[in-house]
Amino acid sequence: MKRRVVITGLGIVSPVGVGIPAAWDSITQGRSGIGRVTRLDPAAYSSQIAGEVRGFDIGQYIPTKEARKMDLFIHYGLAAAMEAVADSGLQIGADIADRVGVSIGSGIGGLPGIESEHQVVTESGPRRISPFFIPRCIVNMVSGHVSIMYGAKGPNIAMATACSTGTHSIGEAARLIEYGDADVMIAGGAEAAVSPLGLGGFCAARALSTRNADPERASRPWDKDRDGFVLGEGAGVLILEEYEFARRRGARIYAELAGYGMSSDA
Repeated sequence: MKRRVVITGLGIVSPVGVGIPAAWDSITQGRSGIGRVTRLDPAAYSSQIAGEVRGFDIGQYIPTKEARKMDLFIHYGLAAAMEAVADSGLQIGADIADRVGVSIGSGIGGLPGIESEHQVVTESGPRRISPFFIPRCIVNMVSGHVSIMYGAKGPNIAMATACSTGTHSIGEAARLIEYGDADVMIAGGAEAAVSPLGLGGFCAARALSTRNADPERASRPWDKDRDGFVLGEGAGVLILEEYEFARRRGARIYAELAGYGMSSDA
C-alpha cells in the first residue's frame, strides 16, 4: 500500500523575491520580476528581457569561500533548500539521516561557468582550467551540496528534463516516499541560464518573446498574440514528508501531494 506524502516546507529564490514572504508579497501586489536584462548587454539579442533574480547574496547562506566553488544555479538551489528546511522546522539528526533524501534538478546546470571556462581554455590553455569546473557545473551538484550540508544519507538524485525538471524532481521524490525508500525528501529545481549562450540559444531557436518595450506584459502563454516565453532563473524547493512521520513530529502541513504522473509526446 502506498504511503501518503505531505508538503511541510517551502523555499524560493525568484525574480519576484528571495524567501516566501518577499515572493508572496510581490505576487499579491501584482509586481512583475521581468525587465531588461542587466547581467549582459542584450542589445544584439532579439529578446532583451528576462526574469533575473535581484538582491540575492549567497553570503547570507554559506561562506563566500565555499560559494566561489559553485556556479550560480547551485547558489540558488542551496538557498532555496535552506529556506525550505528552516520553514519546515525539521531537524535532520543522525537518528533520521538515512531516511532523508534530496531530489533537486536543473535543466542545464552551470552554463555561465561553462562559458567562462571555455574562454579560459581558449585564451590560456587547458592547464588554466579550474579544478572546480566540473563539480561547479554538473546538474546533480545542488542535490550533492544540500546532502552534504544537512548530512542527508537517503536517496540522492537529480533530474534534467528541461522546463519540467522541478516538477519531475518533486514527483519522483514523492514516489520514493510513497514506496518506502525515504521518509523525507528535499525536492525541487534550480536554474541560472541568463547568460550569452543561454539567452542567445533560445533567441536562435526563436523561442523567446521579443516584446522588449513591454517586458511586464511579454509573458502571455495562453494569449492569442503570444510570441514566445520569457527567460527566467531561480530555484524552488519543497520539503516532502511521509504523512505519519510529519504528524508525529507535529509538523505544519501545507498540503498533501495526492498523485503524480508523466508522459511524453512521441
